Amino acid sequence: MRVVTGSFVNEETFCSKGVLFLGKRAFIIRWLANAIVLFMIPYLMGPAVRITGFVPALLAAFILGIVNALIRPVLIILSLPIQLLTLGLFTLIINGFMLWIVSRVVQGFYISGFWAAVLASILLSIGSSIISWVVQDL
Repeated sequence: MRVVTGSFVNEETFCSKGVLFLGKRAFIIRWLANAIVLFMIPYLMGPAVRITGFVPALLAAFILGIVNALIRPVLIILSLPIQLLTLGLFTLIINGFMLWIVSRVVQGFYISGFWAAVLASILLSIGSSIISWVVQDL
């Protein structure tokens, strides 16, 4: 989706409320980056995380994006007091919970427990950040 404001046209454009809309190309690149990292996590974590193929990784990355866009902001706001007490570290628990929810929804993507999901979410964050940084100009 492209949003054009004034004479400023870019792949990533802000609308009047300051919301960032990514272009189709940037969305696909980030989606594939997350799917690739998600596909590599079982090799780093062993039997705690299993993905049966690349299609479940693509589906899990897509659903994770939807869950992160819809549910995660509500949980962040509701957990604000805990966020303040833990200096934001509770966000790691929320990210793990989001990944755990996705593993329960997507067939072919299994996480053995909640703490494995927290560790996998940390690895996913690190890996997708690195890949997004590498391909930021595409």
